[in-house]
Amino acid sequence: MSVIALVPAHNEADRIAATVTTARSVAQIDRVIVIDDASTDGTARIAAEAGAEVLRLERNRGKGGALQHGLDSVAEDADVIALLDGDLGETAAEVRVLLAPVLAGDADMTIATLPKPPGSGGFGLVKGLARWGIRTLSGFEATAPLSGQRVLSRDAWVASTPFATGYGVEVGLTVRAARAGMRLLEVPTTMTHAATGRDVAGFMHRGRQFVQVAGALARLALGRRL
Repeated sequence: MSVIALVPAHNEADRIAATVTTARSVAQIDRVIVIDDASTDGTARIAAEAGAEVLRLERNRGKGGALQHGLDSVAEDADVIALLDGDLGETAAEVRVLLAPVLAGDADMTIATLPKPPGSGGFGLVKGLARWGIRTLSGFEATAPLSGQRVLSRDAWVASTPFATGYGVEVGLTVRAARAGMRLLEVPTTMTHAATGRDVAGFMHRGRQFVQVAGALARLALGRRL
C-alpha cells in the first residue's frame, strides 16, 4: 500500500527542512512531496536538500490549488495520502497516529486536533462558522473543522476532491467525505505550527479566511463546484 505525504508550502524556509526530515522518518510514508507555491525564499531548495520531491508552482495558487497539483501528480500511485502543513517541523512525527486508523481499515479519513497555542488566535468566529456549516450540510460534528493535518484513504480522497480553493479546503474535504458515507475520525495530537496572533495581520488573515470558508459552504449548499 502506497502512502504519500503532500506538503503545500509558501515561504516556509525556516521550518520546511524539519517538516520534511521528520515526515521522511515515518516508516509508513513512502514518499514526501512538497508543492512549493511560488515561494520567494529558499523553500523549494531547502525541501529538496532535506530529501523531498519538489513540485514548483510559478504562480501562487493557494493551499487548495497547491494540494490539487500535488494530488494530480500522484493520483495513479497513491493508496493513502497524508496532508501536512509545511510549518509543522518535528511535530510532523504525529502523523503516525493519524495513519494508524486508516491503515488498519478503521477510518477513511482522520483529522488531527491540535492543542491551542498560548497567546494566539482570534475569537473563534471562523471556527464557529466552519463547525456550524459542516454540521448543517453533512451532520458531522467537527471539533477541529479547520484542521489541515489529515490522512485519507483512496476512497476518501476520491470522494472529497477536487480540493476547494483558498481557505475552504478543509470544510470542503469534511463535508464531501461525510456526505459520501466515509468514516471520519478526529484524533488528538500534539502537532504545532505557526499561528496567527491578535494583531492587524492576524485579524486580516482571519477576515479572509472567514469570507472564503463562507463561500465554500455556500457553494457546497448549492451543489456548485468548489
